Amino acid sequence: MYQELLEGKTILVTGGTGSFGKCFTKYVLDNYNPKKIIIYSRDEFKQFNMANDFKQYADKLRFFIGDVRDLERLKRAFKGVDYVVHAAALKQVPSCEYNPNEAIKTNIHGAMNVIEAALDTEVKKVVALSTDKAVNPVNLYGGTKLVSDKLFIAANSYVGEGDLCFSVVRYGNVAGSRGSVIPFFDRLLKEGKTELPITDYRMTRFWISLPEGVQLVLKALKEAKGGETFISKIPSFKITDLAQAMMPGCKMPEVGIREGEKLHEVMVTTEDAATTYEYDKHYIVYPQMVFNDRMRPQPTGKKVTEGFVYSSGTNDVWLSVDEIKERLKEVGF
Repeated sequence: MYQELLEGKTILVTGGTGSFGKCFTKYVLDNYNPKKIIIYSRDEFKQFNMANDFKQYADKLRFFIGDVRDLERLKRAFKGVDYVVHAAALKQVPSCEYNPNEAIKTNIHGAMNVIEAALDTEVKKVVALSTDKAVNPVNLYGGTKLVSDKLFIAANSYVGEGDLCFSVVRYGNVAGSRGSVIPFFDRLLKEGKTELPITDYRMTRFWISLPEGVQLVLKALKEAKGGETFISKIPSFKITDLAQAMMPGCKMPEVGIREGEKLHEVMVTTEDAATTYEYDKHYIVYPQMVFNDRMRPQPTGKKVTEGFVYSSGTNDVWLSVDEIKERLKEVGF
């Protein structure tokens, strides 16, 4: 499906040693024939480990130590790059709250630097990874990602006559990823616990796997014209059902919602609905503010109804306990 898109192309992934970066890199190298993939990140030890894990791809893989805070380093890394996937960010909510300046430097200033570097080089497309926390943010991490999203969307107004376009891909916590509830429950199980704590019995989440996230990014690389936010159609699940899937019959004490946490993941708000269109397997939120003709929406999907909200709490598709059990196997739990 993406053979022509990726054939002979050079792709750079910021924050490429993370869970998404590794999954994206392996999927692309296993299924397509890019010229090379450049992993841009600041932790040489993680790069060393990834290089060892990806030895069979050594001829196609390059590692570039650098920080998205460093504009000159980004410009050097972007030379000869066709596509950029921007996955680098400070993501831990408590850490961002305690270190707000650092979150701003990476998540906002870093986004600005990625944009500037792309504008000053020959990059053709940039896809930035967003999060449900950027929607009506209640914590600093979400606030910085909201600003980042706005920066990438507005960047399309600066490309002039060039082919460069910027777009955003939004999804929530990836099933089984670090910091998500699944590995937390799994650790309690391995410690021999007989109960799984629930922050709030009403809590729901969307279910998306890393491969599904990769597919959405590839769709954005292929289809984006500039300024779109791509959102997958995915099922919801109740946190209480997840607990029962992992430990059937377990006690589930309610311990209270954590600071900066939401009851439900929201991907599209009522305000977004005015420019949101539905497609077979995804939604696209088109920019509300159009600065030039290239950003003017040309949707081929179906416009969502007035007042539409895409929330894990009001979703049309839900996973049962048995379905969650099957999906847990797919993500290694």
